[in-house]
Amino acid sequence: MDYSEAFRLVNLAVAVIMVLGGISQFFQITIQSVVVGCYVIVFGLATALLEYQIPPYMARYASFLFSFLGRGIFYIFIGSIILHGHVLRVIAGSIVIFVGAAYVVLEYIPSIEPPQNMRDADAGWGGEQV
Repeated sequence: MDYSEAFRLVNLAVAVIMVLGGISQFFQITIQSVVVGCYVIVFGLATALLEYQIPPYMARYASFLFSFLGRGIFYIFIGSIILHGHVLRVIAGSIVIFVGAAYVVLEYIPSIEPPQNMRDADAGWGGEQV
């Protein structure tokens, strides 16, 4: 069974939560919160971009995003960055961490195939000729 559309919707929802979590970092005006907010926004936009178009350099430089395990660890990392301060950031970070943990578990369930956009970039794991 193909769950590509469900994974696409989940990834887009996580991307929106990342962008909103990044914007919420700007409510505390410190250098650290502004820098972290910018990074989280960029990562959220990149996550959304990967659902529609895969830039050719992404498979080479960010190949971890093309597996359940890599994307799950990435989501856990970003969720832990968002997870502090205000209660809405704690909720947003918890959601992103939960999705990341679910992706890590999905890596070890062989009956569930990765979504199509992850399978298209499989050549990045050594498929190029040297």
